[in-house]
Amino acid sequence: MRERSNYICAMESLWIMMGVILMVIGILGSFLPLLPGPPLCYLALLLQQFRADKPFSLKFMLIWGAIVGVVILLDYLVPIYGTKKFGGSKYGIWGCALGFIAAFWMGPWGIIFGPFIGAFIGEYIANKDSTQATKAAIGSFTGFLFGTLIKLVTSLVMGYYLLISL
Repeated sequence: MRERSNYICAMESLWIMMGVILMVIGILGSFLPLLPGPPLCYLALLLQQFRADKPFSLKFMLIWGAIVGVVILLDYLVPIYGTKKFGGSKYGIWGCALGFIAAFWMGPWGIIFGPFIGAFIGEYIANKDSTQATKAAIGSFTGFLFGTLIKLVTSLVMGYYLLISL
């Protein structure tokens, strides 16, 4: 009986340690490109459900799963919206989207500057006006920064819930 108790205690510790590690990586991934921040934080919460006393309800986990899904979607759409809001044409919007996709092969700096460069090139091709192209590119970059802020806040709130569950 005592061996079983030690096993349960060891497993509890394992789930907690893995959750904390994933949460830290997830929070860092909120602003470091190529690391999926909010999904890793959600996985940290999900791992806590393997503990003997489940700290979160099913409703809580489903709501946070939906929030993470929306945040992932917004992370892709907000830079495109920023481009449009700052006066970019559909060429700038397509350039932003293609710049984001192409950026994965350029590493972390590509993820940051790919949408900016893509929006600039797309808008410049459409209008041959560098001022308008720069404005659309700034909109793209502003959208990227806003998306990063959304990911960071979401990850920090999940981090808070992990901490209070301990």
